[in-house]
Amino acid sequence: MKLLRYGPVGQEKPGLLDAEGTLRDLSGLIDDITPRRLAPDALAVLAAVDPARLPAVPGTPRLGVPWNGTPKYVAIGLNYHDHAVESNMPVPVEPVIFPKWTSCLCGANDDIIHPPESTQMDWEVELGIVIGSRARKVSEAEALDHVAGYVLANDVSARDWQLQRSGGQWGKGKGFDTFGPVGPWLVTKDEVPDPQKLDLWLDVNGQRKQTGTTSLMIFSCAQVVAYLSRIMTLEPGDLVITGTPPGVGMGFKPPQFLKVGDVVELGITGLGSQRQRIVAGD
Repeated sequence: MKLLRYGPVGQEKPGLLDAEGTLRDLSGLIDDITPRRLAPDALAVLAAVDPARLPAVPGTPRLGVPWNGTPKYVAIGLNYHDHAVESNMPVPVEPVIFPKWTSCLCGANDDIIHPPESTQMDWEVELGIVIGSRARKVSEAEALDHVAGYVLANDVSARDWQLQRSGGQWGKGKGFDTFGPVGPWLVTKDEVPDPQKLDLWLDVNGQRKQTGTTSLMIFSCAQVVAYLSRIMTLEPGDLVITGTPPGVGMGFKPPQFLKVGDVVELGITGLGSQRQRIVAGD
């Protein structure tokens, strides 16, 4: 299934995308797509619904974050060898972990606010893992059993706040409002048989900047979930983004950073695409 939420900010309704690409309304069956709706038994109930019996949604409504009430937003850094090299940082021997604040979450095609406090706003296309059942100290072999599905994410970053003003706290540059576009939909794991065989791409103003494949991750999705579950309890609805391939703005010589008016487009095989416009903040 491809689960989604559509409508104005704060008024989103639950829906799904059917096999023909038609947006269908789920609000007659459920109030919202919440963490408890991502549990295996709840997903099985939704999977049994015939999409053709659901009302089609007219037009092209705004798409919000595909589920409501994310408990935690955890990010993995430097998870592609060439990205670590372009960042002038050591290739990690254990996963690098940092937080993104849940207040940064926004819809896949929402505008991204350029904070006036930053002059080094950057892009990062990433595969996101959405947790479906509680995971605490799970093995790598069973880690993906706790996954509800996968999403496309843009890990927008203010590099000056992340690196120069951070004191080692990367989260400072990762959680500004709108720095977390997610979606357009959550693809349940039954439609992603191998998350290590997905292609990623990102363009800025129509020019390709990032091209990669999840097969080149240093730490696989299963390794990441298992590792995180040793140091925190992962709960339904938690979002884990898994790192970005090379081609970020700070890796260019000279660096290329986002400006007001720029347009960012990105996608992952089977998970859809995003388009964001950079707008001025106050």
